[in-house]
Amino acid sequence: MNFEMTLADRLQKLKKSLPAYVTLVAVSKTKPVSDLMEAYKAGHRVFGENKVQEMVGKFHEMPKDIKWHMIGNLQRNKVKYMASFVHLIHGVDSLKLLKEINKQAQKNERVIQCLLQIKIACESTKSGMSSKEAENLLKSDDFKALKNIKITGVMGMASFTEDKIQISKEFKTLKLAFERLKELQKNMGVISMGMSGDYPLAIECGSNMIRVGSLIFGNRQYT
Repeated sequence: MNFEMTLADRLQKLKKSLPAYVTLVAVSKTKPVSDLMEAYKAGHRVFGENKVQEMVGKFHEMPKDIKWHMIGNLQRNKVKYMASFVHLIHGVDSLKLLKEINKQAQKNERVIQCLLQIKIACESTKSGMSSKEAENLLKSDDFKALKNIKITGVMGMASFTEDKIQISKEFKTLKLAFERLKELQKNMGVISMGMSGDYPLAIECGSNMIRVGSLIFGNRQYT
């Protein structure tokens, strides 16, 4: 991506290259509101954050037609802070977390959309459920009692490797898990996989939602 281009131009170029059915989540973590507003003024409305506190701060500062996606690991005690506005929670990896989301959604008289995080990477640092665990969760009475959450799909992160064959295999594993779980949860439609380095391959393997940050906002400066 050409970083002599403006942020808005990079964003538009990326969006034009994507199939119409693919949702682009602009990963704005660590980026200032001014950068997000540049993307917003260019017409973008879907932003992804991985820290609740940062997302809450940006929510209060920015226009209210933005769809905020929580894309990081989510602690149960943080759900209450974003339950009134979060559009989609990507990384749901346990029934305990789902119960807390349901509880906080109920308090806010909302139904919160969630993705089940399926572990597809070989790295132990990547979290998520196995396909079988997700299947058992969807079949459980505990899950069926939750009326204020809606499972709309699955999410997964591939291994951090240059091996395209390995990444492709992992993406296809997620697509297969989606097909299996869709039999239990008919309204599922989202397969969230693919980031700045591998999103074209993810789309080839069936992704319809990608999480892209550095190609839009540039590299992050961590303090």
